[in-house]
Amino acid sequence: MKASRVLIGVRGMDREAGQRVAAALEAMNGVSRATPDDGQVEVHYDPSLLTVMDLIRAVRKQGFLAGML
Repeated sequence: MKASRVLIGVRGMDREAGQRVAAALEAMNGVSRATPDDGQVEVHYDPSLLTVMDLIRAVRKQGFLAGML
């Protein structure tokens, strides 16, 4: 697997919410790691299985505004 890395900006995400967002992303087939930080999450994923928009949609399902940085 050739992993890609993307930073997704997440408006209003605190530490607790960051853990929830990261867990939701890591539950997706193709995501190897999601690391939350203040206002963003770094995601390592397989681009043959997921697009950046798939990742952003998953964050938005957690109730946050999100977009690529």
